[in-house]
Amino acid sequence: MMRTVVVVGTLLLGIGAVVAQQDQVKQTQAVMKGNGKNAGALAAMVKGEKPYDQATVDAALAQFEDTIKKFPTLFPDSIKGLKPEGDYFASPKVWEDRAGFDEHIKSFAKAVADVKGKITDLEALKTALPTIGKQCGGCHETYRVKNG
Repeated sequence: MMRTVVVVGTLLLGIGAVVAQQDQVKQTQAVMKGNGKNAGALAAMVKGEKPYDQATVDAALAQFEDTIKKFPTLFPDSIKGLKPEGDYFASPKVWEDRAGFDEHIKSFAKAVADVKGKITDLEALKTALPTIGKQCGGCHETYRVKNG
């Protein structure tokens, strides 16, 4: 009887760990999709597809800053190697080259901090967005894998 209780308990703990890992992956994906949505909104303004909107710019930069604060918790060791549903997932390089990944985060943080409060019109956005985009894209090229 005791052995059955131990086995059942172990199985429940294992299931709980898997659920927690999947929840972490979903949280990470949601944050990154939010970045993509905001970057897309800024790019649409730069391309002339949407009119310049200061509130959208401010919201995008605030969301980028929020992501920067969350980065230390977004890619824990517990999700290494998981290939979740969705278009993309974190490359094993996130964990294999943690120093390089952390440098990309610092570069992204600096790019966002350097433009905070300075984007007040379309021309300033046109100047700032390529630098922010380069930081996002550079990290994606190295530390993100397309699913499928």
